Order: sequence, then structure tokens, then C-alpha cells
Amino acid sequence: MPGNPWFSWEWVVTHREVLGTRAWQHLLLTVEAVALAALVAVPLALLVVRRRRVAGALVALASVLYTVPSLALFAILAPVLGIGRTPVLVGLVVYAVLVILRQTLAGLQSVDPAALEAARGLGYGPWQLTWLVRLPAALPAVVAGLRLATVSTVALVTVGVVVGYGGLGQLMFEGFRNNFFRAEITAATLATLLLALVLDVALWAAGRAATPWLRRRPA
Repeated sequence: MPGNPWFSWEWVVTHREVLGTRAWQHLLLTVEAVALAALVAVPLALLVVRRRRVAGALVALASVLYTVPSLALFAILAPVLGIGRTPVLVGLVVYAVLVILRQTLAGLQSVDPAALEAARGLGYGPWQLTWLVRLPAALPAVVAGLRLATVSTVALVTVGVVVGYGGLGQLMFEGFRNNFFRAEITAATLATLLLALVLDVALWAAGRAATPWLRRRPA
């Protein structure tokens, strides 16, 4: 291919199989990491929401841990978990848990006290309050946390190339290593952005469908 263009449709067509394989790996790793993180973060938030000090300590800890650079975290995990998919998945889950936990707690703690008092007046116990009042009211915040965690995870997967498993990041790395081959780098970057956009829109649509009461307006 003559020259070194920033984008080449010919390269995309010629390498569509490897591009599709890397994109599929990227998608699967992202979905798995966010799903595992949600399974940890949401129940944990529900467990500590009525314990203000514990919840505050968890949010503070999450904020501090989230500042740890992904390169440093993957480098720490690699000697323990080896090279490849496992350290990348664990690191992604850690970051996603921090995001989802913080957002879920914020949503649960912002529930209108009047709604809680009304539910108690109807005889609701602690777990009924949590599942029937707090969680539905906090659902928009939970969805926001899932969206934020998903988009950030799509970006972080590319960094996993430093420990041998980076999805589309692998193509970016190969492009830089191959005499700064721009077409490969750009194609992988655009595919990553498209993947993040598609997943974010899908979660937005799912969240909108799960909260129909937010779309209702008084006549």
C-alpha cells in the first residue's frame, strides 16, 4: 500500500477478519468485566446503604483506588496472575466496581425520606424498603454507573496490551510497532470508539425501558 495514510478502507476490508476478532474479544471482555462488577457492587451498596459510616468509608476508598493508573494496576497483577486475559479481567472488574458502587450508593442515599416514611407507614420492613422503594428509585443512578463503567472499561481494555491481552489495543500496538502504520492504528481507534458508543446507547435504551415512570408527565 503506497504511503502511510491515516485511514485506508482497503486495509479495513483486507484485514476485516482480524479486526472483527479483536473487536469481539474487546466486546466480550468489556461485558464480562462490567457484569461481574455489577454483581459485586450493587449487592454491596444495598448491604451498606443503611450504615452511613461504612458507606462513606467505601466511597472514599473507591475514590482513592480509582486514581491508581491502569498501567500500574495491570503491572502489579501480572506477576501474581500471569500474562494474558486473567490480570486484565481482574483489573477491569476492580475499576468498574469502584464506579458502579459509588453511583449506586449515591442513588440509594438520595431517595426521598418522605417516600421511605410512607412505606414504613404501610408496614414495609427493611428489606421491603430496600427492594421496593430504594432500589427502584435509585435505578437511574445504577444505570448511569453502568454506562460510565462500560465506557471506561472499553477504553481500559486497550491498555491490557501491556500484559498480553488488549483486544483492539493489540492492533493499535502492532500499528505503532510496525513503523507507525497509521491505517491500522486509526481503524482500531475508530472501532473502539464505535464499540463504546454502541454499548452506551444500548444501556441508555435499556435504562429508559426499565424506568417508564420517569417519562410520565402530569397532564
